[in-house]
Amino acid sequence: MSDAPSNPTLLADANQVPARAGARIIAVTSGKGGVGKTFVSANLAAALTRRGHRVLVLDADLGLANLDVVLNLHPKVTLHDVFTGKARLDQAVIAAPGGFSVVLAGSGMVEYSRLTSEVRAQFLQVIQTLTPRYDMILLDTGAGISDVVLFSVSLAPEVLIVATPEPTSLTDAYAAIKVLATQQKRQHVRLVVNQAARPGDGRAITGQLQQVLDRFVVTDSGRPLRLIHMGDIPADPAVREAVMRRQLLQLQMPGCPAALAISQLANKIEETLLKRIA
Repeated sequence: MSDAPSNPTLLADANQVPARAGARIIAVTSGKGGVGKTFVSANLAAALTRRGHRVLVLDADLGLANLDVVLNLHPKVTLHDVFTGKARLDQAVIAAPGGFSVVLAGSGMVEYSRLTSEVRAQFLQVIQTLTPRYDMILLDTGAGISDVVLFSVSLAPEVLIVATPEPTSLTDAYAAIKVLATQQKRQHVRLVVNQAARPGDGRAITGQLQQVLDRFVVTDSGRPLRLIHMGDIPADPAVREAVMRRQLLQLQMPGCPAALAISQLANKIEETLLKRIA
């Protein structure tokens, strides 16, 4: 299981980004790595873009970024360059396959493995600058419950947890959800189950996790955190093929089961979140 945050006082409460006209922000996160979080972020962005929305994916995994690998992009300017004053934010916003925009982070930056007040301020400024320009911003965060991950998640009013049916993934997903409820005062968290073996697996898993949350996690309102099932993405050999080729599944094999499931996820997000602010 991921390490606990070393300095909880540095963590921001949810909804700290000032409300203004512009993007709905969703943090796409996970309790552990290797569950397909970045794959979901990128393909979800493509599916939302296809529906006519202006979408940006911000690579918020400052230490182990790999969105550039998934999208087969080779940026000249990264978020690291913006933070160090070597480039302007506009220079870091680039077009991705699928028609959406991305801001990529440099990989392996040890200085971002711990949250500092400077990184916190810079990150918040980036989000506030980008928010008015888009309909949806997806924060592709790191995995786990480190300070940096939890801070990036705190910048989004909505959280989408990606998990797989494996026990280790579900255990770490529960740990992450518990921290979001207790430290960020979340009233609800959204869940998508990736690599589902059978139809209905995700709904059953959501129900099981909800039962545990009902017993052990209580929010400030006195009610258990509500876990919202957003859908399942079935285990599909087309996913591995697309990842190995560094291609978006939504573009290369839009009719395969996993791509159709992501389209359904995009539709649900559009219906429940984007149309509220239309």
